[in-house]
Amino acid sequence: MSPAPELYACLRAPEFPAQALLRLRPQASDQSCVVMEGEPPLEQVCSLNRKARALGIERGMTQVEVDTFPSVAIFKRSLAEEAAARAALIECASCFSPRVEDRSAGVELLLVIDIAGTGKLFGPPESLAANLLSRVCALGIVASIAVSSNFHTAVALAKGLSMHEQIRVVPVGEEAQALAPLRLMILDLTPVQAETFSLWGIGTLGMLAALPEVELIARMGQAGKRLHQLARGERTHLFTPLEPDFSLEERIDLDSPVEALDALLFVANLMLEQLIMRAAARVFALASVRVTLSLEGGATHTRTVRPALPSTDRQLWLKLRHLDLEAHPPSAPILAVVLTAEPGSTSKVQLGLFSPQLPEPARLDVTLARICAIVGEENAGRPQLLDSHAPGAFRIVPFTVPSVRPSELPSAPVRPALRRLRPPEAVFVTLENARPAALVFRQRRYAIERAYGPWQADGEWWSPTLWGCEQWDLVLRAHDGATLCCCLVRDLFRNEWQMAALYD
Repeated sequence: MSPAPELYACLRAPEFPAQALLRLRPQASDQSCVVMEGEPPLEQVCSLNRKARALGIERGMTQVEVDTFPSVAIFKRSLAEEAAARAALIECASCFSPRVEDRSAGVELLLVIDIAGTGKLFGPPESLAANLLSRVCALGIVASIAVSSNFHTAVALAKGLSMHEQIRVVPVGEEAQALAPLRLMILDLTPVQAETFSLWGIGTLGMLAALPEVELIARMGQAGKRLHQLARGERTHLFTPLEPDFSLEERIDLDSPVEALDALLFVANLMLEQLIMRAAARVFALASVRVTLSLEGGATHTRTVRPALPSTDRQLWLKLRHLDLEAHPPSAPILAVVLTAEPGSTSKVQLGLFSPQLPEPARLDVTLARICAIVGEENAGRPQLLDSHAPGAFRIVPFTVPSVRPSELPSAPVRPALRRLRPPEAVFVTLENARPAALVFRQRRYAIERAYGPWQADGEWWSPTLWGCEQWDLVLRAHDGATLCCCLVRDLFRNEWQMAALYD
């Protein structure tokens, strides 16, 4: 079986520093924006959007020159946001092919994707390019795509596409005709080579391809042969794919310190939308989201939200995030926000035909978050017994949905009803021969008809939480004949009597 013919799709995102900043700032997308790089007072424009270029702004302008345009929004270059946007684009490209090579240079991002043999999955190259472009646009990036059977032809065509042409597919054998009208500077010539071709009157790739190869090599050496092959679309390439790690992370450096949580949630809403979309592209949900806030003074504030089940509901995550930050607000103004998500499997609960309807996990998570905001996180959850004989030895752990179905839950043995008093209530006890004879409970006097015990227990002698107690099971009778069965406990170290439980 012969191998599939080579086929490459080149994704180009121009002015990537500016696009990486504006993708999470939609309110600034309608303005003229520039990105400055360098330390004051030597800052220069390194990237700008189309509206700023229409005003006459160019790369390399200083801060003073940009200030003459009052309607221009100025941003500081953020390498961290560019890295996050680049990872999102590589992850998007990896959904179509695991072989992706990064050919980025300067301020433009170039990703070449090996799409050979993907026709049965994504259809013809035109359909694949349109699908890829729509996903890239959903990430907030403006890009163009060129498809060719030659690696370097796809890169050159992607660089030469006009702003009105976003997709270009070159049939096999027509690489030279497609490259002919492109400008010669697309090949990234050295200054000496550019000057030489200018003196010769060579301005397009078609003119370069028409030169005799032997004479060109005689004058420019092997570099001339390489340029001639590039202009004809015949240059071979050894593909070196990336091996990126799958990580869900979004970052934004705020233009000014933020103190109000409402303004922070507006930014987090866009970041959550990007994380959910990236996870859904790989058929994942978000199992947990960790927010890291960089504060003034160099401190950081980190909080993690983990619902009972993984979810892709943006409103659920936004509400849980809001409740958590309200309960644990940052101590200083916020300078940067980083959202890191942990992927999880999308869970579907299959109920039986006659099983009772369970509450929605999303509503349960929001209800638990509101309860935690009122009573505190340490007082809400599910009880977990400790490995101790001490009375009331348990702790509160976060609530989790059991992995077994309701029909598979073990059946509990039948036991008498017991109402545990939390906290235990103090009582006044009258003793006769070291045994309880009467007591006063809730301002009512009871005579003790029968007393069983005592059962003594102690433990944890190795720690400051040393405990020891004496337990009695009593049958009480009041003056009006009412009876009461209860569990009475005496602290052996403090000699205090408490009513621990009532039997029904």
